[in-house]
Amino acid sequence: MKFELQHTDSLSNARAGLITTAHGQIETPVFMPVGTVGSVKAVHMSELKNDIEAQIILGNTYHLYLRPGLDILQQAGGLHKFNSWDKPILTDSGGFQVFSLADNRKLTEEGAEFRSHIDGSKHFFSPEKAVDIQRVIGADIMMAFDECTPGDADYAYAKKSLELTERWLDRCLARFAQTECAYGYQQTLFPIVQGCVYPDLRRRAAENVAAKNAGGNAIGGLAVGEPTEKMYEMVELVNEILPKDKPRYLMGVGKPENLLEAIERGVDMFDCIMPTRNGRNGQIFTKNGVLNMRNERWKNDFSPIEEDGASFVDTLYSKAYLRHLINTNEILGLQIASVHNLAFYIWLMQEARKHIIDGDFAAWKPVVLEKVTRRL
Repeated sequence: MKFELQHTDSLSNARAGLITTAHGQIETPVFMPVGTVGSVKAVHMSELKNDIEAQIILGNTYHLYLRPGLDILQQAGGLHKFNSWDKPILTDSGGFQVFSLADNRKLTEEGAEFRSHIDGSKHFFSPEKAVDIQRVIGADIMMAFDECTPGDADYAYAKKSLELTERWLDRCLARFAQTECAYGYQQTLFPIVQGCVYPDLRRRAAENVAAKNAGGNAIGGLAVGEPTEKMYEMVELVNEILPKDKPRYLMGVGKPENLLEAIERGVDMFDCIMPTRNGRNGQIFTKNGVLNMRNERWKNDFSPIEEDGASFVDTLYSKAYLRHLINTNEILGLQIASVHNLAFYIWLMQEARKHIIDGDFAAWKPVVLEKVTRRL
């Protein structure tokens, strides 16, 4: 993987770059739709590629390991061939799922033992196994195995957790160096900066990660319960240390305003389930604000979902029709909402990139931020 830093905003740390992988190029800043079990919920691959214009999607190591399982993925020739997505894929390591299974897992120096959310069966992930699984999945960008610390963790726990994550990172890097992709192309492993909301721990973690000289770096353990301003503070601190010539990925974030604030602080890559999950619950993000499609006010509004939208569905369907579909739990409503929201998120990233390159990001950001966060 290669990264070219193309432009940096003169009044902030916002950046525009180009990532080159074995499955194509990615223009940054970029939003990556989440395809947990090998599909982005309610969205066809052709829509992702041609209408939404996604450049890269995510797969989830924990979920893909459980279903369909490594044997099926290996027989298929990896996730790209299994799900017919020929552009880049990024996989997380399963660390966040281990965090979310707090009541059904046990952490040791060796790794994490957990019970499946599907049938209660017992499984074990070590740093080495997380790398091996991601080799079989075949993601272009892989994540190191870590412990995602809760946002409200006390200092002693956060420090102990970070020390474990750092030891696990060394084991991940060693395993990565000893192995190769199962399908003959190059993969890249990103370390993850942890440290909760404690500046000295985040600084220590960022310095350790920067010293590994990996192809890119991730910032984890944010948007997990801490105040939003703390998240921005930690991102700013970490990005002062992480190398400028490597892409920076803020994991699991978030709302449109979170993305814009993080871009201003030097983040290049994002993912979040919000556009699809919230869309399935009737929340629509638009260039002029946020709509709750269950509200009565849209019942007889026959205007397009968005006059100048980012996707084909915006002018094809009316607000009244989308409200009807969502309120009757019709599957097409979930699909329309998901396609629209993903297209909006990716449009927002494209616009941010354009204004970084044009040199007026600092002037554009507060204007667009006020528009897209309105409640309509």
